Amino acid sequence: MPIDAWVREEVEIPEGVTVEINGSLVKVKGPKGEVERELSYPGVKIFTEDGKVVVYKDFPRRKDIAIARTFKAHIANMIKGVTEGFTYKLKVVYSHFPITVKVQGDKVYIENFLGEKAPRVAEILPGVTVKVMGGEIIVEGIDKEKVGQTAANIEQATRITGRDRRVFQDGIYIVEKAGKPIKF
Repeated sequence: MPIDAWVREEVEIPEGVTVEINGSLVKVKGPKGEVERELSYPGVKIFTEDGKVVVYKDFPRRKDIAIARTFKAHIANMIKGVTEGFTYKLKVVYSHFPITVKVQGDKVYIENFLGEKAPRVAEILPGVTVKVMGGEIIVEGIDKEKVGQTAANIEQATRITGRDRRVFQDGIYIVEKAGKPIKF
């Protein structure tokens, strides 16, 4: 199998989206907002050309190819975020004590979890919105990592230790990512 002397990964820039590259800082602006990210690795070049973002590396090794494809995926996620956004749905499940979920500022307060007096608190990262609708929590934003981390923070706040998980299934669980249900 011949070895290529370079790796070149391309991402299309859709209408209404602008991509600015300043050194290793990539800024993507679109109808929903702006996302920026530092993408640097020795020898990997990122530039725009003919309505595309190009990730390029001469004489790549296996790790260089992996890095180039990772950068391509990050840029594609940034473009998707500023055009469509990212949404996670979480479900509040309880059988022992009714759980109350409130959003105040940049925190989510989970009250009466397993009958505890003190509320459990989960952090909301900047640029992410959290809505509570009955037994459902919707986490939305334009940065995929921040949306995912906020959903994980809420899920981890109700993690149970020292009890039988088959009996105490109470908690808040991620049930949908980007419109696709999560299989348990």
